[in-house]
Amino acid sequence: MDIALRWLEEGRRVVAATLVEAIGSAPLDPGAEMLVDDLGRIEGTVTGGCVEGALVEEAHGILAGAPPRVATYGISDQQAAGVGLMCGGTVRVFVRELRDRTALEAVREELERGAPAALTTLLDGPSAGATMAVLPDRVAGSLEHTTLLDDSVARDARGFLDEGHSAIRRYSAQGETMGSALRVAIHAFATPPQMIVFGAIDFSAALARIATEIGYRVTIVDARQAFAQSPRFGEHAEVVVAWPQEHLAGRELGPRDAVLVFTHDPKFDEPALMAALDSGAGYIGALGSRRTHEDRSRRLRAAGASEDDLRRISSPCGLDVGARTPAETAIAVLGEILALRAHRAGGRLSETTGPIHSRATEPAAHPSG
Repeated sequence: MDIALRWLEEGRRVVAATLVEAIGSAPLDPGAEMLVDDLGRIEGTVTGGCVEGALVEEAHGILAGAPPRVATYGISDQQAAGVGLMCGGTVRVFVRELRDRTALEAVREELERGAPAALTTLLDGPSAGATMAVLPDRVAGSLEHTTLLDDSVARDARGFLDEGHSAIRRYSAQGETMGSALRVAIHAFATPPQMIVFGAIDFSAALARIATEIGYRVTIVDARQAFAQSPRFGEHAEVVVAWPQEHLAGRELGPRDAVLVFTHDPKFDEPALMAALDSGAGYIGALGSRRTHEDRSRRLRAAGASEDDLRRISSPCGLDVGARTPAETAIAVLGEILALRAHRAGGRLSETTGPIHSRATEPAAHPSG
């Protein structure tokens, strides 16, 4: 979005190819986007390289005057085989020129202030390509069809905001929800999930760097000023000097959020875990050996934790990949979080069956869920 707005502000013509639907196996989820401008610059991807060459040709056609259109590529389609879609699924990509910055700017502003937003795009009819931003308390722009369509789309889009769900919705020619004449792509951006890491140690810095890359808003908390003051912790996280229970008392956490306890000190990690159990965090994890976890569990029971509470704590946290370094441990921990969120076992793909890519992202679940 930032790149598209910058190119438009430079006076360039910009074509966007947006993945609006994926059926079966596909590398990326709906909402993935590739941009092509009139200087030949390319940014982004919709399938990780499978159909991008064909989409560049589509973009050149749009710049030459072709109308917006939904391009479909599938493994059973001769054209798709020619451009290399080998994942076995079918993707539909909407290709159009970006003309109106109103909706894009409204969505960017909302995300910058930490609020959810949705960008909706009309796929059919004379106004195909029109966009409208749907924000929690207002809309910006219009799909330029009917007021009823704008109202129907806004109502549906607000239902997607909490989880950042993206999909195509169909409406009647007048804009009613009962109908299929018009398709609208709804791309919702949820607020970033939170990750609270207790303990300013090397493992925390490594985890923050990678977690930020996959969309988490990370906070590293330590009551020890001397430990927290190193600049490496602030490179990818907000750093807070506070006791665990004091910090969590002021945070509202939900099923997409995670709490990690890396302090290795009972006077910090046990209050942190008790406070995390009182929160709505979907994932609670702690570093330490199995013996450390057993000792910690006895103390947590004495502090009032139930057996159901203890089952919410993933400890030792992370997948069994033989991790030893901070970076390897960060990958193992995030792998477990992603697997639980997708209700997957976290094993080797070559030894599993069923779809590789889930088309719906579920809220994070604790180990007992």
